[in-house]
Formats: sequence, structure tokens, C-alpha cells
Amino acid sequence: MLKKLAMGATLCGLLGSTAVSAADLTVALQDDPDILDPHRGNTFVGRMVFGPMCDALFDIDTSLNIVPRLAAEWAWSEGDTVLTITLREDALFHDGTPVNAEAVEANLDRAMTLPESNRKAELASITSVEVVGEYQVAITLEAPDAAFLANLTDRAGMMVSPATFETTGEGGLVCAGPYKFVERIQNDRIVMEKFADHWDADNYHFDTVTYRPIPDTTVRLANLQSGDLDIIERPAPSDMATIENDPNVVFELVTGLGFYGVNFNMGNGDRSQSPINQDARLRDALNLTIDRNVLNEVLGMGTYLPAYQPFSTASWAYNPEFDGGERDVERARELMAEAGHETVSFEILYANNSAMQQLFELVQAMAAEAGFNITLRPTEFAAYVDEREAGNFEVSQFGASGRIDPDGNFHRYLACGSAGNVGHYCNDELTDLLNQARVVNDIEERKALYDQAQRIAAEDLPALYFYYTPRTWAYSANLEGFVPYADGVLRLAGLKPKQ
Repeated sequence: MLKKLAMGATLCGLLGSTAVSAADLTVALQDDPDILDPHRGNTFVGRMVFGPMCDALFDIDTSLNIVPRLAAEWAWSEGDTVLTITLREDALFHDGTPVNAEAVEANLDRAMTLPESNRKAELASITSVEVVGEYQVAITLEAPDAAFLANLTDRAGMMVSPATFETTGEGGLVCAGPYKFVERIQNDRIVMEKFADHWDADNYHFDTVTYRPIPDTTVRLANLQSGDLDIIERPAPSDMATIENDPNVVFELVTGLGFYGVNFNMGNGDRSQSPINQDARLRDALNLTIDRNVLNEVLGMGTYLPAYQPFSTASWAYNPEFDGGERDVERARELMAEAGHETVSFEILYANNSAMQQLFELVQAMAAEAGFNITLRPTEFAAYVDEREAGNFEVSQFGASGRIDPDGNFHRYLACGSAGNVGHYCNDELTDLLNQARVVNDIEERKALYDQAQRIAAEDLPALYFYYTPRTWAYSANLEGFVPYADGVLRLAGLKPKQ
């Protein structure tokens, strides 16, 4: 981390500010990531850790344009069904082996065939991958896939050394990023050290980077202000004024692509039989009890823009037609009566951090006014992920970090059989529309398809959206070169101590 000088006289001279050393950077995350394998990982905080550890074929810039990373050049042919990627020739995995075309072929094959892979849906359009040169690979798609390049900016495009595919345990897999894995202590820290042979090593200015999961927002901020942390993600909106009034800390906010809400267990295990999961009228009633303006004002301090759909205003797929009206408790009671219920009980599963605790306590109180008896089940983050994937929930926290292509906010979570569809909702018509949107490159045509799919989702209500997530950060004023991105992933290139 950016070290405080410990000598008494020097410390007095600093007047409480934090002096810096180029050696260490410490970043606090809201949750502890799941498995450190880009093909199997499935959490937003995992994307944070993969960022510096696992280079992808492509990345994005601050305007959400796709830019090369491990790829040097690329071209489409055959009616946008063949993508030829020419790799940069100076990229190495952390084990010293080259990131060549054979490695790319092996990675895509693993991501598509590994039984526990969470990348299958993102790569489902691939029919073949062919090595056409030492550093050139041709990927053939079944049909044009408008989201394909965007998927390769994230974990589907991250490269792992094939020599480590069979290695088990944390850190067994070896990537090709500017930092390499050192150690992980569950729920305590993940440590990386700089990879000296990285092709862009000169643009990374810290010898080690440590990620620490700290679920409590108050504790995260206190540790930042004390100098024990250098960067914190998702500081509490209620702490914005405190941060902005502290000359030793900088606050950053950028419009995000993600959302928070709840999704329903529509067909995964015994808990899908709960009345809330069996009758759309009850889900509609619950929706009507939520005052999103209150969530924005009380929790977000004006930064949690009300959400009613999977696309934020930052996305071209956003359509104001699907934004809802005001809270209507009376109408909620009428819908419950129509469904034959005076009261309805269910449980909400969510990750045990202060932000989600505050959200669902408010949801619980609001819904109670219409007759919903909600039990809250806060769960340690890794266990929460496991419970969701096992279908062991009635209603669950539903959050997405947001993808640059709308497909990643919609298809992934609501299409039949998709990896992120943990509630097993399935509407064939909606899935067909989402599949069509994948093979159309014209934005207006794609938007029309998403609009049709949204109308179906608004009837079925497999998920409710509460607010869009701003991407917020706080960091030491002794850092420079910090650049926030709308996808919320921290990029360390160019970040360094002030001289």
C-alpha cells in the first residue's frame, strides 16, 4: 500500500497526509471474489481481480469503444461470420510460454467445453477455431454475433496458459496480465506481484497489488482515511460528503451500466413452488410496493437512478417506455386479492454487506404495507453465490455490473438455459427474440428486438430492477492517473504515486 512514513519528526511534518512508496498498492473490495479462474468465475469482484492478472484479447476505452489488448489487429469476413485475430507477438504467460494462436484456440475450447464453465453462452455462436499462423487465429461463427467482440473484452477473452489447465487450487492457473498471482487467504486478501516480462510493464508502477474484501462500507472508508488502504470501490453514498471534505481522499463517480434488484426462482428446486414464484400478479404487486425514489434519496443520496429495465440510460438499448410509475400500495393489495392472497410470505437471499442490508431492510418495510411478510437471509458472499447457483432461494439479490453490449445485461440472465439464469425462468418467445438480437448488427433493428423482449419480461416479471449502479470510487490523494470506467472494473495502467 502507499506507506505512511513512520519516523516521528517526518510524520509531524506531513501534517497527517500520506506519503507514498511505489512498492505496494492496496485495494478494498465490497466482497470476496469467487474462484480465480476466468472461465469459471461469475462475480463482479472477480472481474476486478482478473483485470490486472489476466489480459483479454480486447478491452474498452472510457467511451466504451473496443480496443486491442492481446490482439494487435482483427478483421471480419464472410458476412461477419469469420473473425481473424492477429496477436501481438511480445505477450507471455506468467510461466514464460508465449500467448500464441494455439493458446487462444485451447482457451476458447476450454471455455466452451469445461463442464463448469460460465462462458459457454458468451461463446455459443462459435462453430470452429482454426490456427492459421503462429500468431493468427480464425474464429468462425454460426451466424453474425453482434455481442461477440464485446464478450472477448471480458472473461471469455481472457487467456490462461494451457500448461496450467489441469492445475487445481487457487493460483494454479497462470494468466498473462501485468500482475501475477502470489497468494490468496479466503476472506482476507489476494496478493499479486508485478510481472516484469509483461509487454506493457513500463505502464504499471506498483511492485505488488493486494485486494482485500471488506463488506462494511464504514470500515472500508475508515481504513482509507487512516492510510491502511489506497483505493476503495463502492463507497457508501452517505459518505460522499465526508470524502469530498477530506483533502487526503478523492471521490470519483461515473455513470454505470449495471443494476440491482431481485430475481425469482421460477423453476429451480423446491423453492420455486413459493407463491411469489408461481404467480406474476404477486410479483407485480411486490413491484408496486417499491418506492424507487426513496431508495435513490435514502440509500443513494441522489446517485441511485430508479431502474425498471436491464438497460441503464448509458446504454443505447434503454427505452423510457418501460420505466414504471409511482408506488401504489392499494393496487398491490388488489393484485394480491385477485391472486387469492391477503398476505404472502417469502425469503430474500442476499450477500451480507452493509449496502445490501440497507437495501433489503427498506424493501422489507415497504412491502409489508401491502401484506408481504419478507424474511431476510444475509449470507457470506461465497456462500450466497453457491446458494443462488444451487437454486436454494425463493427470491434473491439480483445484480449485474453491466456489459457494454446489451446482450450481457439481458440474455445472460433471462434466456432459457443461460449460465446466469439461476432462477431457471424460460420463455421461448423471449429467448428467440434475444437470440435474434445477437445476429443483427444494425442498432435500430437490435433495439426493436430488445423492446419486444422487454414487453414479454414486463408481463412475466422474472426479475425486478430497483436502481442503476453508479460506479464510485474513493482513493488516496497521493495517487495520480486514476481513470474510472463505466463497467466499474479498476484498470491499473498509468496509475502511480504523485511525485
